[in-house]
Amino acid sequence: MDITPSEAYKLFLDDPDSFNTSAASPEDCLKAYRAASQRAAGILCLTVSIRLSTMFNAALDARELAVKELPGVSIEVMDSLTATPSEGMVALAAARAAGEGRDLPEVIRAAGEVRDKVQAIIFLDTIRHVYRSGRIPKVASQIGSALNIKPILTIHEVVHFAGMARSRKQGIERLLQMMRDRVGHRPIHAAVTHAFAPEEAEKLRERVAGEFNCVELWLSEFSPVMGYACGTGTVGVAFYTEGQPE
Repeated sequence: MDITPSEAYKLFLDDPDSFNTSAASPEDCLKAYRAASQRAAGILCLTVSIRLSTMFNAALDARELAVKELPGVSIEVMDSLTATPSEGMVALAAARAAGEGRDLPEVIRAAGEVRDKVQAIIFLDTIRHVYRSGRIPKVASQIGSALNIKPILTIHEVVHFAGMARSRKQGIERLLQMMRDRVGHRPIHAAVTHAFAPEEAEKLRERVAGEFNCVELWLSEFSPVMGYACGTGTVGVAFYTEGQPE
């Protein structure tokens, strides 16, 4: 809450083994509900995929606590089925619908439409820290790091291994090709993200802007919570196409 992602990554680089994360508690969520209830009678809480975090369950528990404390306030909790900027794009769709004056069911519907088609592709500069996700043994991460394996991942409900590269240049080219295969020439909404790699992210943003028909294109920093397992140097892109998915 009181440091930037870049500052968090500096702490991470100073002492990676002491950098830890934990999920928000129901009380944390309840505090957020209280604050939101001062501005609206309908609240949509959008969380990272339930298969990646306990956040969804904490938000549900907080909703139960809020029933008596916040009478007259409707609270809905939605699993984004994703993480990183793709989750942000779902939240942005909901915020835009709310800003247009739509009611809570319509806001949920708008979020769901984007959730059903948004995609994320992430390129890791190192596999060294991936064991922290609990999905790869530490020894495998160490061996992969020694061999200079750079994984390419996709995110939908869980993190999926989509390929690997031996160099950053090769990895970025493969990421962009995967994007082309999925969107073709259709207009897209896109967001480029990075973990303490602003120059590389800007280069990727320029490539995306020049090679795709972007309705909008954002640049953001990767959450340190995600960077905990991915490590610095990570870059990625989230995107979805205009209109209905094919």
